[in-house]
Amino acid sequence: MTIEHQLTGHDKDLGGGFVVSRLLPAASRQAVGPFIFFDHFGPITVQPDDNHDVRPHPHIGLATVTYLFDGAMMHRDSLGSVQRIEPGAINWMTAGRGIVHSERAPDDLRGTSYLQHGLQLWAALPQANEEAAPEFAHTPAADIPVVAQDGAEVRVLIGEAFGQASPVRTFSKTVYLDIRLAAGASLALPPLADELALYAVEGDLAVDGQALAVRTMAVLAPGAVARISAAENARFMVIGGDALDAHRFIWWNFVSSRKERIVQAGEDWKAQAMGQVEGETDFIPLPERRPQPAEPSPPAAPYL
Repeated sequence: MTIEHQLTGHDKDLGGGFVVSRLLPAASRQAVGPFIFFDHFGPITVQPDDNHDVRPHPHIGLATVTYLFDGAMMHRDSLGSVQRIEPGAINWMTAGRGIVHSERAPDDLRGTSYLQHGLQLWAALPQANEEAAPEFAHTPAADIPVVAQDGAEVRVLIGEAFGQASPVRTFSKTVYLDIRLAAGASLALPPLADELALYAVEGDLAVDGQALAVRTMAVLAPGAVARISAAENARFMVIGGDALDAHRFIWWNFVSSRKERIVQAGEDWKAQAMGQVEGETDFIPLPERRPQPAEPSPPAAPYL
C-alpha cells in the first residue's frame, strides 16, 4: 500500500490555553526526513485578553521552520533578529550550537481579536552541522515559487518539486510543500525524497483510494507515486527529505545525536549562558526533570 503509517496528533498545552496538535515525534515514528517535530496550531480566534506569547527559550541542534496560514507573530532572537512572521512566508532559524528566541503577538494585534493558524516544524541538523553557527533567515511569501499542477496549486516552500525550486537554504535534502487541491481533482505526487509524508490541513483526502482524514499524517512508502484526490476543496502539506544520519535524542527544546550535549545545553541554559534577546526581561526556566549524563552504551529508547 502507498500509506505505510497514519499518525494522529495529541494535544499539547503550551501555556495560556494555547493548545497545539503534535504529530511528530510519535511513538511509532521519530522523524520524516529531517523533520523531527510537527506542531499544528489553530485555527483559533485569539481574544483581546488572551496571552499566547512564548517567552525566550533556547534551542540546539535543529532548525525551527515557522509557517502561518492566518495571523501574525513577532520573532526576536539572541542574534538581534526582529521579524514579523505573516502568512505564506518561510522563517528558518538555525539553532546550531545554540540560540534563544521569543515569539509574541505583534503590538498592533494586542487587545484585538484575530485568527491564528499555522505550523511549526523542527528539522534536525546533520551531525556535521549540529554545532553550526546560529542563523535566522526570512523568505517572504512573494519569493516562494507557485506552480499549477493537475487541478492543484503547489507552493514549493522548501526544496524542489514540479520543476520549481525554493530559495530557502537547508543543510540536507528537504521537501516542504503547501498544496491546495480543488474538489474532484487528483494530483500525482512523485517520490520527491527517500522519506515523504503528507498532512491533511483542511478537508479529507484519499491516497490511492485509501482514506486520510483531516488533521492526520500519512507516511508514504518509499519510491511510490501517490495519487492524491479530494471530493471537496482540500489543503495539505508534504514533508520529507533524506533520512536522519543517526538517532536523535530529544529533550525539551534540544535535539542532538549526543546525549551528553543535551545535558550540557541544559546546564548552559540554567546558567543563562546561551545568549539573551534584547528587550526581553523574562524567560522560560529549565524544566525540573533533567536529563542524566550519558551511559557507556547509548539507550535504545528514542527519548530522554
